[in-house]
Amino acid sequence: MKDDRDIEKAYPIDDFVSKLRRLADCLEQGKPFEIQIAGERIYVPVRAVYNIEHEREDGEEEVEFQMRWSAEEGSDS
Repeated sequence: MKDDRDIEKAYPIDDFVSKLRRLADCLEQGKPFEIQIAGERIYVPVRAVYNIEHEREDGEEEVEFQMRWSAEEGSDS
């Protein structure tokens, strides 16, 4: 079992755009998405649930594009 982890990594705009394009391509093709974040390779399965979250607090706003899945279930990559 992997250790718990909660990190936030900033990327230059060009890198962020590239990652979003790769994600969109995988979603359109029905393929799993693979990304490396802060030195760890993450595999997002096709069965992941995708949602968009908006938060507003203390004069700041945040939009998060989220992918959620259970690591215990079998892989569908």
